[in-house]
Amino acid sequence: MNKLEQDAWDIYVQAKLRSEFTYTTFAKAFLKHNSYGNKPYIAMIDYGLPSNTPRFWIVDLLKKKLVLKTFVSHGIHSGNLYAKNFSNDINSKQTSLGTFRAAEVYRGRFGRSLRLDGLDPENSNARRRAIVIHGASYSNPNVIKELGMLGQSWGCPSLPLNTVNAVIQKLQNGGIIYAYR
Repeated sequence: MNKLEQDAWDIYVQAKLRSEFTYTTFAKAFLKHNSYGNKPYIAMIDYGLPSNTPRFWIVDLLKKKLVLKTFVSHGIHSGNLYAKNFSNDINSKQTSLGTFRAAEVYRGRFGRSLRLDGLDPENSNARRRAIVIHGASYSNPNVIKELGMLGQSWGCPSLPLNTVNAVIQKLQNGGIIYAYR
């Protein structure tokens, strides 16, 4: 095990992440963070889980601690309860997988939002597609009681309104988001 893999393992164990995702998945995100990130946090999204389950995490790498676990919506053309279809195509209204780097904050249709830049071939159009982190009422857990799932975005990882500002604060200007299935 090299130094980066050992560091990833130490964080994974100390943060007690085994019940959240595999070490292999965390190690991939950690390696991307070390290449592209400049914040002490990694956000991870498991689109293999249904939208009625918390599937968005933020890990504090310095404190070696899970600091957030919440719900996240997927694209309207990706599927209903489960995201099954993914795309990097403009106007697809599907979610993209891969590694994103959080960029600048702006105020848009959904209020305070965070622009994302795709770092992989499968999400390289994120900026052109306006794939951003934003809050949305359809991403709040109370929607699950009505629909059996969260509402859907046009491809953005939209979060509950009560968590979006904390996520933006931690990730803006260099945080890494690793979205996988």
